[in-house]
Amino acid sequence: AVSITGGEPTQHSDLIELMKKIKNMGFLVKLDSNGSRPEVLKKIISKKLVDYLAMDIKAPLEDYHKIMGWRVPVEKLKRSIDLIINSDIDYEFRTTIVKSLTSKNDLREIAKKIKGAKKYFLQKFIPTKLNDPGLMEETSYSEEELKKLALELVAYVKHCDIR
Repeated sequence: AVSITGGEPTQHSDLIELMKKIKNMGFLVKLDSNGSRPEVLKKIISKKLVDYLAMDIKAPLEDYHKIMGWRVPVEKLKRSIDLIINSDIDYEFRTTIVKSLTSKNDLREIAKKIKGAKKYFLQKFIPTKLNDPGLMEETSYSEEELKKLALELVAYVKHCDIR
């Protein structure tokens, strides 16, 4: 299998051609995306160029700009979420959790936005080689807190686990 990750792979104009070549070589393809380009995801899915899609959701959609530091096209994120959930490919949504930036209520709000999703992973933040040295001191929730929260979130998604 070949995993295509980023930055954001859907920003590259040659992504679809690359994926065609990889598929023609007989490999399975996994794509990591932030969901900012639903029109590209739609083409990739409709052309059956991806076998597994992972979308990062960094915050409740209404608060994305607080985490990203710029206005994120929330409607595009919503379209990507709907497109992925309603596709016939295997997928996951995931959130990397920085305790000071991501509240438990934020995670509940994210789970509500992806209601009905097959898989949602809560990823512990592990500070290594960061662009922002201030994040080196950040932590995630404890294993116990995350397990309890994952059990709660299955009210919205079919499977929630911790990484």
